[in-house]
Amino acid sequence: MSMNVSLRGDQVDALRRCAKREGLEVHDVVLLAVDEYLGAAHRAMVRQTAQEQAEKWRELMDRLK
Repeated sequence: MSMNVSLRGDQVDALRRCAKREGLEVHDVVLLAVDEYLGAAHRAMVRQTAQEQAEKWRELMDRLK
């Protein structure tokens, strides 16, 4: 999927600096940032679900010890 994103000037400058430092294209840096954001969101959801399930089943788990 293609997408146009409007960035502020300081964001464009920072992306260019990161890309140059990493030896990547700006496009690649943006994709890496999206992947990192999505991964963090997924990990947060998994943590939240694990907490909810631990609370839900805490009494049973304590009795099984």
